[in-house]
Amino acid sequence: MIKRKTTFLLAGLLSLSMLAGCSSSVAPILSSFEQQIDSSGVSDTTTVITATTEVNADMGAASVDDAAAANSETHDDADDYTWDSASVIAIALNGDSITADSDDVTIDGSTVTITAAGTYSLSGTLEDGQIIVDTEDEAIVRLILNGVDLRNSTSAPINVAAAEKVMIVLADGTENSITDSDSYVFEDPEEDEPNAALFSKADMTIYGNGSLTVNASYNDGIASKDGLIIASGTITVNAADDGIRGKDYLVVKDGTITVDAQGDGFKSDNEEDTDKGTITIETGTITINAGGDAMQAETDVMITDGTFTLTSGGGSTVTIDEETSAKGIKAAVNVNIDGGTFTLDSADDALHSNGSLVVNNGTFVIASGDDGIHADSTLEINDGDINITESYEGIESAVITINDGNINLVASDDGLNVAGGNDGSGMGRRPGPGGGDRPEPNGEFGRGRGPRADDDDGFDLGDLFGQAGGPGGDGFATSGNYYLYINGGTIVVDAGGDGLDANGSIEMTDGLVIVNGPTNRGNGALDYDGSFTLSGGELVAAGSAGMAQAPGQTSTQPSVLINFDSTQAAGTLVHIQSEDGQNILTFAPSKEFQSIAFSSTELTEGTTYPIYLGGSATGTVTDGLYRDATYTDGTPYTEFTISDIVTRVGSNSRW
Repeated sequence: MIKRKTTFLLAGLLSLSMLAGCSSSVAPILSSFEQQIDSSGVSDTTTVITATTEVNADMGAASVDDAAAANSETHDDADDYTWDSASVIAIALNGDSITADSDDVTIDGSTVTITAAGTYSLSGTLEDGQIIVDTEDEAIVRLILNGVDLRNSTSAPINVAAAEKVMIVLADGTENSITDSDSYVFEDPEEDEPNAALFSKADMTIYGNGSLTVNASYNDGIASKDGLIIASGTITVNAADDGIRGKDYLVVKDGTITVDAQGDGFKSDNEEDTDKGTITIETGTITINAGGDAMQAETDVMITDGTFTLTSGGGSTVTIDEETSAKGIKAAVNVNIDGGTFTLDSADDALHSNGSLVVNNGTFVIASGDDGIHADSTLEINDGDINITESYEGIESAVITINDGNINLVASDDGLNVAGGNDGSGMGRRPGPGGGDRPEPNGEFGRGRGPRADDDDGFDLGDLFGQAGGPGGDGFATSGNYYLYINGGTIVVDAGGDGLDANGSIEMTDGLVIVNGPTNRGNGALDYDGSFTLSGGELVAAGSAGMAQAPGQTSTQPSVLINFDSTQAAGTLVHIQSEDGQNILTFAPSKEFQSIAFSSTELTEGTTYPIYLGGSATGTVTDGLYRDATYTDGTPYTEFTISDIVTRVGSNSRW
């Protein structure tokens, strides 16, 4: 029976159990192997590769450290990389025929079947044929690709039907290619395997210093129904559906990998075992252009290092339907990133977890048609440089903890958003500010609000009238026990909606936060339902005045909320100085503004501070904030005296 792939579905993840919390640092999977490749085409030098595992965690059930332990259980073995050159069986591919001298090899025209464990060296061209591995031996089968061009018009050029495990060795300096067609012929109409150009029902490892190009017109490029390890090599995959798939796990130890897939780029999709369905990357140079998710794991994605260029769904400027998942990196349980360099351009969320997400380090440049970084449960950033150049919402989760790092983000709606619910594994591009007309659970429009805490800075006009003119259609727009913790780092937000938006509470103990917030009066640079307790750090939040808030009365560090009589132009300097002329704040918001919330350790009770507008300044300026500024020629606006933990100037805010 002929089966032809003319369309494909981009499958979304099935939701798994939500996690209670997450904090971790995970190093590479423990591995140590000695490799000695012989005269079959790979260098005979001996290399010892070792890596150690270090796990630091403070987590609940289904935590990242538990996941790391489970993920370390792979089929990898040091002995897999060593063999006796004298025992290698040569198989010559002669266009439309095959020759070999071994009882362990059966040849039928242009099809060769390997029936015993061992090491086999393949060379030459197979115009329309197949390499089959079918053995019950409980030992490894190695296929050394020594400059092969394998083609098949009706099935997979390499089909591992049965084996304990198989290793594909890319001989040093060789170029190898595997090409199928857009239709497969199956003897049984109920069959659907093999379904990849390089297909294995057994655990598979790809290794070597050569190159492999896989052109898969039928379905997947490289697929293992068990585990798949890429230890090294230069690998290029062009696939009609998924690029590289390891059902139980996909482990990349190193290599240069390029994938162009109409479906997902990397995929691990075992839905039955909670310890499987994982993607683990130690290092490598990885480029993926995927119609679906660039990386998609049924449980965990764990990355130690590497260089990643990932495009999904055509990129951030493409509108996708709600049933399509086109995320950069997606996992149903954990995403854990210890380092690496990431360039992500996604139609959907760039980094996404249905459970918890941890960034311990790394450099990120992100453009997203939806959220830059999203986790349904908890999201923690411990270090790194994160630049979100485009997003609907920048960083979103039920609980966000930022301990360190440099974060600069642009969002058409909220910058940092903590709320409940989820935005769906297949969520498309959400509407921008001003389009919010979806009823929320409380029957109001836009961003429905619940009761406010006692220390709130006033009533919410949205409680009375709804917010039909505000951002809409976000499954995370519910009120509850949701938290934003800022304990350090530098956070710069440019938001069309709320700058910091907590459908719960905010706690800030240290760090620098700069917000260039909304210009419309239906949003605020700061927006929280519960409390905002500020005990350290520096906060500068500029935006419109209609919904402006300051930190709350539970704070221990003084703050001031200034509401100007009229809207100020973008770039207008706001200068606050001490009574003796020392610079306290010199800031030039990047957008027009009518309010500024400011808190600093330099504000002291009982002191009077004059405010100036306009003028000029010299000094070190970063993100509009001047350090060691020399300020001149400004216009005196007013002055204020710190007499309470929150001081208010003007009368246009929501209090």
